[in-house]
Amino acid sequence: MQGEEKVVSRYITNLIGMGEGLTLDFKHSITDSKKIARSLAAFANTQGGTLLVGVKDNGSITGVDTDEEYYMVEAASTLYCRPEVPFEVVKWNMNAKTVLEVKVKPSKLRPHKAPDKNGHYKAYIRIADENMVVTSTQLKIWKAERSRKSIGLNLSNAQTALFEHFKQNPRITIDEFCKIGFLPATEAERILVNLTVLGTIRYSGNPADEYFYPSV
Repeated sequence: MQGEEKVVSRYITNLIGMGEGLTLDFKHSITDSKKIARSLAAFANTQGGTLLVGVKDNGSITGVDTDEEYYMVEAASTLYCRPEVPFEVVKWNMNAKTVLEVKVKPSKLRPHKAPDKNGHYKAYIRIADENMVVTSTQLKIWKAERSRKSIGLNLSNAQTALFEHFKQNPRITIDEFCKIGFLPATEAERILVNLTVLGTIRYSGNPADEYFYPSV
């Protein structure tokens, strides 16, 4: 197995103590590289993150077979992530048990995709402690970020209505913007996407609760 080996320290115990969240996930073991690929892709598409293999959801250390688990992670990255998600591994030893720390950095190549349960490749994002399929709006934001075309926005009545809305409300959905801006859904989404790329507003990214909100 490749990667650095260390004796467990306060660092790893503190990491476990933080519990699962946006940038941290626990796995008791790895039995499905495709499932791990979804975690790697989600971390790469969001803020990066750490996968601790050999740790239960409650934080107890069970340990793993390092070589087998490493190759499962490697397969997840090289075979099931499109494009491949780079990762680093540190092996931690504690009371004859081994934990693998798999570290993923946020990627500029997003969206990274991985197969869902039916084998269809989809882009994933990390929301709290879950991996979720990204929304079509998020994909459009990423595409606009990658584009070299300059984004030009002339202040319109719809945008004026949007900024007035934010003076009284902390958030807005595409449907709400359609109503206050008297716009079709495609145009409302286009404006919100462009304002997000410009940094004027932000997007929640949550498929279960999509909305936009002011940057400041």
